[in-house]
Amino acid sequence: MPKASFTSTDNRQMEVEYETFGDPSHPALLMIMGYSAQMTAWPEGFIKNLANAGYHVIRFDNRDCGLSTHLDGVFVDVGPVIAAALFDDPIPPIPYTLVDMAGDAIAVLDHLGIERAHVAGMSLGGMVSQVLAYTHPHRVMTLTSISSQPGDPEVGQPTMEASAVIFEEAPVGMSREDYIESSLSWQVWQSKKYRDDNLSRTAAALSYDRAFYPEGATRQLAAVYGTGRRHDQVATISVPTLVIHGTDDTLITPDGGERTAELIPNSTLVMVDDMGHDLPQPLWPLLTNAIVDHLARVQA
Repeated sequence: MPKASFTSTDNRQMEVEYETFGDPSHPALLMIMGYSAQMTAWPEGFIKNLANAGYHVIRFDNRDCGLSTHLDGVFVDVGPVIAAALFDDPIPPIPYTLVDMAGDAIAVLDHLGIERAHVAGMSLGGMVSQVLAYTHPHRVMTLTSISSQPGDPEVGQPTMEASAVIFEEAPVGMSREDYIESSLSWQVWQSKKYRDDNLSRTAAALSYDRAFYPEGATRQLAAVYGTGRRHDQVATISVPTLVIHGTDDTLITPDGGERTAELIPNSTLVMVDDMGHDLPQPLWPLLTNAIVDHLARVQA
């Protein structure tokens, strides 16, 4: 797959792995995936539904994930960062912020020669998408924020059960078999109505085989909390915005999506029953139709 090479906003030499679907002459739709998740976490069938609706869809691996640049050996103690964010204390130094990750997304668009794009992000990717919308509004046609939150520690925080899983760092030397079995613990935040252990194991195997890199997750988590409160900036977003959130999400609880929609003027909030913090196939028609309808209104 191709890579975009550039100097990042935090002065690092970066390579970002990306993939495109659909006709390049169609309007661009940039898809940004979430915390420690590779671009393949956007299911190919989901992406192709959007491409078949008339969009040039781009997905990519965030830094420190997948086949994009890994910041090997850059240490961060994420515990004090999280504590500072939750108690509104000064944030300790961190390797990079969500603003830098948004800069990577802009670099992908620049590499492809795309001046303006629709932008959709899920979870951490939704946060990066929000940052894009208020730092580069001239590059963003529409925003779709999925299963995300605006940086307020009072909302969108994981439940105790989900916290026990998400904050447990995977051992660097974890075997493929152990990783696959550990993936069943992710179901604490996934859509319980659509639970499928075989699908979970298959997805985990594909992720491990493509690029197992648990070290990067800690730095991404530091970026989420270390960027701090963003509600004032999110409230300035002026591009047409769709907010999608599952009512059963325990990783970023539904009040995170509700708060995002409350902050962004004239945004549309779609709360999806029986949806957790994932993209189960039975919900693809509902989700992709909502996104396509949102994008189409801007182009009309």
